[in-house]
Amino acid sequence: MEPESGTLPSRSPSQFFLNLSRNLLLAYQSFGVVYGDLSTSPLYVYRSVFFGDLTDYQTPDAIFGAFSLIFWTLTLIPLLKYVFIVLSADDNGEGGTIALYSLLCRHAKFSLLPNQQAADEELLSYKYGPSQPTSQSPSPLKRFLEKHKKLRTALLIVVLLGASMVIGDGVITPAISVMSAVSGLQVQGVGLELSHGTVLLFACVILIGLFALQHTGTQRVAIVFAPIVILWLISICGIGLYNIIHWNPKIVYALSPHYIIKFFRETGRAGWLSLGGVLLSITGTEAMFADLGHFTAFSIRLAFVAAVYPCLVIQYMGQAAYLSKNITSIQDSFYKSIPEPVFWPVFVIATLASVVGSQAIISATFSIVKQCHALGCFPRVKIVHTSKHMFGQIYIPEINWILMVLTLLIAVGFQDTTLVGHAYGLACMTVMFITTFLMALVITFVWQKHIAYATIFLVFAFIEGIYLSAAIMKVPQGGWVSLLLAFVFMVIMYVWHYGTRKKYNHDLHNKVSLKWLLGLGPSLGIVRVPGIGLIYSELATGVPPIFSHFVTNLPAFHNVLVFVCVKHVPVPFVLPEERFLIGRICPRPYRMYRCIVRYGYKDIQRDDGNFENQLIQSIAEFIQMEAVEPRLSTSENTSFDGRMAVISTRSNTTLTVSDQLDSTSSAIQSSKSLMLQRLRSDYDDENPQIRRRQVRFQLPSSGPVMDDAVRDELLQLIQAKEAGVAYIMGHSYVKARRSSSYLKKLVIDIGYSFLRKNCRGPAVALHIPHISLIEVGMIYYV
Repeated sequence: MEPESGTLPSRSPSQFFLNLSRNLLLAYQSFGVVYGDLSTSPLYVYRSVFFGDLTDYQTPDAIFGAFSLIFWTLTLIPLLKYVFIVLSADDNGEGGTIALYSLLCRHAKFSLLPNQQAADEELLSYKYGPSQPTSQSPSPLKRFLEKHKKLRTALLIVVLLGASMVIGDGVITPAISVMSAVSGLQVQGVGLELSHGTVLLFACVILIGLFALQHTGTQRVAIVFAPIVILWLISICGIGLYNIIHWNPKIVYALSPHYIIKFFRETGRAGWLSLGGVLLSITGTEAMFADLGHFTAFSIRLAFVAAVYPCLVIQYMGQAAYLSKNITSIQDSFYKSIPEPVFWPVFVIATLASVVGSQAIISATFSIVKQCHALGCFPRVKIVHTSKHMFGQIYIPEINWILMVLTLLIAVGFQDTTLVGHAYGLACMTVMFITTFLMALVITFVWQKHIAYATIFLVFAFIEGIYLSAAIMKVPQGGWVSLLLAFVFMVIMYVWHYGTRKKYNHDLHNKVSLKWLLGLGPSLGIVRVPGIGLIYSELATGVPPIFSHFVTNLPAFHNVLVFVCVKHVPVPFVLPEERFLIGRICPRPYRMYRCIVRYGYKDIQRDDGNFENQLIQSIAEFIQMEAVEPRLSTSENTSFDGRMAVISTRSNTTLTVSDQLDSTSSAIQSSKSLMLQRLRSDYDDENPQIRRRQVRFQLPSSGPVMDDAVRDELLQLIQAKEAGVAYIMGHSYVKARRSSSYLKKLVIDIGYSFLRKNCRGPAVALHIPHISLIEVGMIYYV
């Protein structure tokens, strides 16, 4: 299952060369985004391998064995597992643990939030990949996992652990990359021989500058990222070749796995513990899959196989050749293996490459936080779009400054790249292990292969488990940082998801009875005033309890009501023409509608100031469609809820739209109070960046004959829009019931409440103008 542009066969020679040139360009760009982290690993790998008990085995044979381990690790995991297998498990071209979880939620009922609808399965991107025939019964394993909620919860925790480790990488990678790069300044006999404190201060200055520039976005410097990494790869490849030829050409024999057996035979337990350093040679591999959405599988494969893999192998081989003749230089093996005439140019390139690698993982951290928020697993944060031209480039101020503080604490606290490397290796290997586990489920449930194929793939889990066991043994020596960071972020994500799910279930079980609404009559027992009321709720079906709370406490309500639900579906993107799902809640005289606005986990909710206009157009199109399509207007189903239609605002022909100038008709102006007009004008002046487009809707003067009831309803809709739009939201307080356990009270009353109070408000996250916002206080006992 490849992305469409990742395959070479084409219909014509011109199309073939077009695809080839596009993939070559993407392969070039991938060097700066994907491979910055992986390509800078030679700066610190051998130092980390020969740490601890292995210092007693610093012999040429041990050097040969260490290189053989690094070579086969690079071959088995990045090359064989990721390049040839994992890159094929994309979700509409997207990769990463969230993409794998999204695929699983679409092909099995693994999601814990019950807000999915049958209409979501009609999305174009939802159907991506093979679909299971209806006549084929689900596998016993699939039924077993779907039946037990605890197993689905465990699966979510595993995914959150993987996401937490990626966020932890965003803290550790800049620290180890920059510290390793600038360590060349204190190499005796080669660098400036600066003191350790001076070098650490220099590294902290670079790190502060790196995080301080994040708000400008990467597009301004991204153009130089790829040349820097390519120049870096050429440099380390050339140095590696020089060291092989100059110091020990026999190092090529170490490509044989025989030296691995010999290495473990001689070193025993110390050799097994050294695997925690060996795995640092593949840190950054997960970026090949996580950044798949920006490129194609073929371009990432091409860049790795043609350049990254051979350059890294030659560099590690060259370092091993140098160390086999200079055993005492292990602590500074990379910089001491550089020929003196090219030391400073390589040092500069290494520093720049480490910044590039750090930038890539920081951007990936922003992306993973945004995706977790879309799945309901992360508190609301401010998302800033840093590029108008490149989709997906975002900046999250809160996360950026938290990452900077934590990175500086690690750099200053440890002051040793070897200890930081232990934490780094544990985080990266945990993510790879989780990816292997999720891939086995994808092979079974998504690709619909026999379970034997998944079992064979789990061989990688066995190999990674060995590395992971060695990394876990390094927990007392720095590895605890990864566990602590992952634990903190995972607790935040799970507490937020748990509280969100409990609140949703409370709304679901306390929905307003439709029979009660129908008994009130079209007036709902209150005065219906001109205007449109947009009632926001997380419910995709039914009327939320906030509505009854509002109606019973206020004597008036708008004559047109729209229940708006903004929800995320388990797909990366939703096409604009599929975004709006419109339906009717009660019979036509009630003028009550439902609008579900759907986003994918990588979609960007932009405040373009045109949401109200798109909503009115969509409702008008639905009213017209309902009159001509019996399946929408039939009265056989007396529920008057649940019948929804996908409305594309691009094809709207029901209403004509014209820009509303300042000299608007007096009828429109008179319907609004002068005070409200003045307040709205002041608000627009204070917020020029989100000024909303003022338009006027009219019924078309020509066209097919329109039913009188439809025309009357459309006219009321237009008049309500001209009278004004109000946004109604619940200002909720979530508390645990008195009978709840102490743990639940701790999670809800303290943890979830703290996160809700300190995250962005829902109105701000949904770009609702506060001048038109009405909040209704409610207490939820869950």
